[in-house]
Amino acid sequence: MNKIRVTGTVAAAAALLTLTACGTDSGSGGTSSSAPAPSSSAPTSASPSSAASGDGVTTNADVFGPACSKLPQGNAPGSLDSMGPMPVASAASTNPLLTKLVAAVKATNLVDTLNSQSAITVFAPADPAFDALGDAKFKELAAHPDQLAPILQYHVTGKRYDAKGLAAAGTVNTLNTSGGPVKIEGTGENMTVNGAKILCGNIPTKNATVFVIDKVLTPGK
Repeated sequence: MNKIRVTGTVAAAAALLTLTACGTDSGSGGTSSSAPAPSSSAPTSASPSSAASGDGVTTNADVFGPACSKLPQGNAPGSLDSMGPMPVASAASTNPLLTKLVAAVKATNLVDTLNSQSAITVFAPADPAFDALGDAKFKELAAHPDQLAPILQYHVTGKRYDAKGLAAAGTVNTLNTSGGPVKIEGTGENMTVNGAKILCGNIPTKNATVFVIDKVLTPGK
């Protein structure tokens, strides 16, 4: 397992904000709040196909979930074709489902940390998941990196999994080792991650497979 190197409280926060798939560098495109038509290469209801290599690397044909239709189409920023060749933080910076996660990553300057990993899995809470926390709680956590770090770490594994690999594992360890394993239940469209539903899964990026989820995961629960 490849592990993200954490330096100080700021680097520790990298874990979730990786989530999510999820920062941007100075050369990446901006994030759009609109939801263009789905890409023809992004199936939204079919069950994900298995990755032949078994290394957790996916392709556009493996992507599944009801929110995948909200991704831009073709080669537009945030589309599958656009994100695929990019490292995870840069790719997430263009994903319209992850604007709040991306903003957090920018604030903590974690783009390079996330982009430098070789093979990880990111459970990335979508914008409504952060909304559910409430602005006051989110601002409180953002002001206390020592409290936010373990939560963020709980959304990243040091190994790359596709949906089939997650289902076979049943549980996976995260960078927050004290938070306990994350439980995977169901398969395909019915898969959950510690009870969180997958909104768009098997999203391929250069160094990570991303699963956009509908809740912020809580360590130890």
